[in-house]
Amino acid sequence: MNAHEIDYEIHGEEMQYVEIELDPQEGVVAESGSFMMMDTGIKMDTIFGDGSGQSEGILGKIFSAGKRILTGESLFMTVFQNIGQGKKKISFAAPYPGKIIPIDLTKYGGKFVCQKDAFLCAAKGVQVGVEFSRKLGRGLFGGEGFIMQKLEGDGLSFLHVGGTVARKELKVGELLKIDTGCLVGFTKEVKYDIEFVGGIRNTVFGGEGLFFATLQGPGVVYVQSLPFSRLAGRIIQSIPRQGGKSKGEGSILGGLGDILDGDNRF
Repeated sequence: MNAHEIDYEIHGEEMQYVEIELDPQEGVVAESGSFMMMDTGIKMDTIFGDGSGQSEGILGKIFSAGKRILTGESLFMTVFQNIGQGKKKISFAAPYPGKIIPIDLTKYGGKFVCQKDAFLCAAKGVQVGVEFSRKLGRGLFGGEGFIMQKLEGDGLSFLHVGGTVARKELKVGELLKIDTGCLVGFTKEVKYDIEFVGGIRNTVFGGEGLFFATLQGPGVVYVQSLPFSRLAGRIIQSIPRQGGKSKGEGSILGGLGDILDGDNRF
């Protein structure tokens, strides 16, 4: 194996964290800000990109970091390596309520495509790259833009999803329609595209967006019940406006409530 072989345990229910056990000289690479705690004897280093191009000289490092700029992530990642004697443990926490799911790349042909902010950490040696959309419509309206992340290699990776996760195994030709924000990731065999919802009433009043994400098997697809954008939208709605009043849940009823309360400022 090119990637380090690591052991792990996931703790918690709604706010999970993953505890990874490292043998001497084993390492794990993680997004900045996901670290929770670790044993003495683990060394932390900040590196360009995912570290997969470190042996290729300065150009390899620059290319690795450049891929992360395209996905909107930080130039740097953090690698933690056990430099002590015996096994050491390190933990990484989920950024918001949801589930942490392990992805064994050896079971998925060495590649898994996921949304840009789903990656949490992985065994050192896993390559965190970019997956470009080859279709204009998918890039403009697919929810994830032209660029998604791809995880390549033969090690373990960990993704974080919002709310509850659903794992769907699609047969050959089987089609699944998903809200674009609820898509977490899929295996390399899955064909990913978008589809217009259709219908004037659906488009104007449906409230579910203009497009579905369509995924066609064979392959495995992961779906989340609570995208962060949806969670953030709910939080924004509940933030009090000037004067101490919060926004109404619906534009009509919310506005009517403001009028009845004597607040006619829209």
